Amino acid sequence: MRFPTIRRCPGEGDGKKELAPPCRNPFVHDLRFTPLEKGKIALMTVTLFPIRLFLAAFMMLLAWPFAFIASVGRNEMVVEPQSLWRKFVDVALRTIMRVMWFAGGFHWMTVKGRQALPAEAPILTLGPHSSYFDAIPVTMSMSSIVMKAESKDIPVWGTLIKYIRPVFVSRSDQDSRKKTVEEIKRRAQSGGEWPQIMIFPEGTCTNRSCLITYKPGAFIPAVPVQPVVIKYPNKMDTITWTWQGPGAFKILWLTLCQLHNEFIIEFLPVYTPSEEEKNNPALFAHNVRRLMAKALDISITDYSFEDCQLAMAEGQLRLPVDTCLLEFAKLVRRLGLKPQNVEKVLQEFGNRARKMEGEKLGLEDFAHYLDVPVSDMLRDIFSLFNEQEDNMIDIREYVIALSVVCRPAKTLETMKLAFRMFEAEEDGAITVAELACILKTALGVADLDVSRLFAAIDTEDTGKLTFGKFRSFAEHHPNFSEDYLSTDNTGRNGCPHQPNATPNAKPQTNGFCPDFSPRDNHHDTTTGGSVKKHN
Repeated sequence: MRFPTIRRCPGEGDGKKELAPPCRNPFVHDLRFTPLEKGKIALMTVTLFPIRLFLAAFMMLLAWPFAFIASVGRNEMVVEPQSLWRKFVDVALRTIMRVMWFAGGFHWMTVKGRQALPAEAPILTLGPHSSYFDAIPVTMSMSSIVMKAESKDIPVWGTLIKYIRPVFVSRSDQDSRKKTVEEIKRRAQSGGEWPQIMIFPEGTCTNRSCLITYKPGAFIPAVPVQPVVIKYPNKMDTITWTWQGPGAFKILWLTLCQLHNEFIIEFLPVYTPSEEEKNNPALFAHNVRRLMAKALDISITDYSFEDCQLAMAEGQLRLPVDTCLLEFAKLVRRLGLKPQNVEKVLQEFGNRARKMEGEKLGLEDFAHYLDVPVSDMLRDIFSLFNEQEDNMIDIREYVIALSVVCRPAKTLETMKLAFRMFEAEEDGAITVAELACILKTALGVADLDVSRLFAAIDTEDTGKLTFGKFRSFAEHHPNFSEDYLSTDNTGRNGCPHQPNATPNAKPQTNGFCPDFSPRDNHHDTTTGGSVKKHN
């Protein structure tokens, strides 16, 4: 697979066509240090870091009794009057939290614009979401947030969280997402009685290179929102905590080792939705995202949290940093090609592709195969597989890529489907060239050397492999992709290459913003958009 030279993507929400230039993978963050920077970090590690860590921990412990006392006997469904002692607790907690951030190197924070009153904008939409340091604006305003229900059971932190009256989402309750949206509606439509709710509509952490698709949950209440943009204009980005990159403690360690960490928050004018946006939360979300991207001077992309799940899948084929499958998944999602009954549809596609015996398809035949009209997005999908630039593709590659996107953790199921499409009738085996085609498609790369893997499996040197042999080898060598495969995926024939990316970077689970959007895969008047499942 490879990116075409030029891609055309209809603009989300307005139907306009616009170029989609390659951008950095928003779910990858790679840190590289010069020898001098490494020396500074080493010095700070034995001098400044332990002091700052102690002070930050002490401040959190100091805040705990205030938050605990203020939360005792509180009715979660009613806002109590802001008595004098509660005002004192609120000021005390804000002060303690500010001292904690100061101890962490955030000596001064730049605030631009004015935070609207709850009656003016009951919901604040923040972005880009890139780190647990994004908790800074929450502690500055003591606004409510949407949190996983499990968070309230974390010692100390859980008590502090409960003080700001968050809206909890429970994984164990199947109706939790619906209840959460209803609770946000109730608070947002209270006329300013409840504290404002801060929501990160991206739903996950990125590297701030762009704004990914906003989830509609914050926009379903159809009330005015205040967009809020966050910046960390530091020379060395030790803040970002995303899916592939440094882990949580490493980010904390490196950030506390910096002499100063800059933070800028800008409150943009309140955005009041039109009647059309009130009836279409997806359009409302998209227009707010564009406004925030303009203020940040960054691009927007249709990547979503679903793409994080694809990149993080625990299958035996770990997707490389520069995989084309994220682009493929985005286009499949926008064209509505992701099937509801995944197993049944993939089996049907596989049977049809097998009968074609490698026959190539042009664009019109490809559209007929998928039973969709020819469009710019379909041309973009077609171009991903048009590696020879002869306007012909092998439909088997499309089926393999679709299988990976629909069931990323089921590597052997995808390989079984691929073997069935490629294997010869007489012996049910494939060649080394066919294995290369299968695996490079499954990884979303343009070039792949499978010779070591093939030789390791084909111990009898027959020049053929059956799925049985492959499955046996994969079961005994679960890390075969890392141990036996090598990619060379740079240049015009590959996907956008990350110049500082680390190959085979291990994904890191992160983010504390749950998805509370209703589980609905169809466009309707309730959600106004396609809502993806998020675990």
